[in-house]
Amino acid sequence: MTDLQPARGTHDLIGPDQRRHHHVVETARRVAACYGFEEWITPIFEDTRVFSRTLGETSDVVTKEMYTFDDRGGDSITLRPEATAGICRALVTNGLTQSLPQKVFVAGPMFRYERPQKGRYRQFHQIDIELIGPSEPLADAEVIACGWDILKALGVHANTVLELNTLGDAASRATYREALVAYFTANQAQLSKDSLVRLERNPMRILDSKDERERELIAGAPKIWPYLSAEAAGFYGKVQEHLARFGVPFRENPGIVRGLDYYGHTAFEFVTSQLGAQGTVMAGGRYDGLVSEMGGPATPAVGLAAGVERLAMLLEALPPTAAPVAVVPIGEAAEAVAIGILQSLRAAGIRAEMAYRGNLRRRMERANRIEARAAVILGADDLALGVAQVKDLRTGVQEAVKLPDIAAHLT
Repeated sequence: MTDLQPARGTHDLIGPDQRRHHHVVETARRVAACYGFEEWITPIFEDTRVFSRTLGETSDVVTKEMYTFDDRGGDSITLRPEATAGICRALVTNGLTQSLPQKVFVAGPMFRYERPQKGRYRQFHQIDIELIGPSEPLADAEVIACGWDILKALGVHANTVLELNTLGDAASRATYREALVAYFTANQAQLSKDSLVRLERNPMRILDSKDERERELIAGAPKIWPYLSAEAAGFYGKVQEHLARFGVPFRENPGIVRGLDYYGHTAFEFVTSQLGAQGTVMAGGRYDGLVSEMGGPATPAVGLAAGVERLAMLLEALPPTAAPVAVVPIGEAAEAVAIGILQSLRAAGIRAEMAYRGNLRRRMERANRIEARAAVILGADDLALGVAQVKDLRTGVQEAVKLPDIAAHLT
């Protein structure tokens, strides 16, 4: 027995767990494609500056959670803690800022050094949808609608609520910042060490504090809505109008602030009551300043990310998988013919398997163990006639089928 175990905060995806994971990703990929999103694959590690520049020097991700190391060449490398920054880096370095809009779908592993919790690991998986280029509120609503349709396609929307807020434009946030500074300065004796740092650098981050001792203080903090400029309020109103047209229900939550520095205007979370305190399964917002941080031109953008593990936990039923066909040869001569039948079935898109050893009884036992839907039985008499016995293992019905017709018969 080996004493080696998975590293803390990682897990193996095998059997039903893998099937759930695959179903979530493939469903999201299919729905996103219907909305016109094209899949990109970006590296799982980047130059550290991709994240330290864009996520905010005071964010928990940068200060506490990033897996950062120097490679053998002395360059600082970070395993991606989220996908959006890398997508925007790819947009710039591949010269795509002149070919907008870009509608991007990404799926894959992310890495954060944090306390493992329900549905969140140190290596976890996300799906990302990013709409880069449009500045109109319709773009925000369409991204949210795509997320809602993914939840519906997975069958988990009934217990999920969209919570919506706005972070306003730059002018709104400047005014709001003053109100927050005044409020938290008057109550700084109740702030944690981390929040005192945020008070100096970015007081809106205090609203995203996970320190339970600060929750009551934060609940009494000023809300951004009274500080919105007319333009920002109008943008927020249009997003809500478009969501109604898309048929996406929502409720407003002034407590939502995205945890990264590049967000402005729309902020949202899809929240479920099915996972306890860790109820956010999908979240995002608008981030008009991120592409320019990567050295590109000022480029509006909006997107969302969803945790695959959390969505997989919400699935009520295990996604179905195609039942195989078992090919059961009896004797060496039959085994040679069986290989050709195996390949003809696979070429027809039918999952087919054959046991490598054993008599008829043992091979049929294996067919039942893999939950085969049918067995193709080849004996010496069958070979002489150019047929095989095809048995439906669900009904027990068996019939002789000519060898060249087996794939068509089972399709």
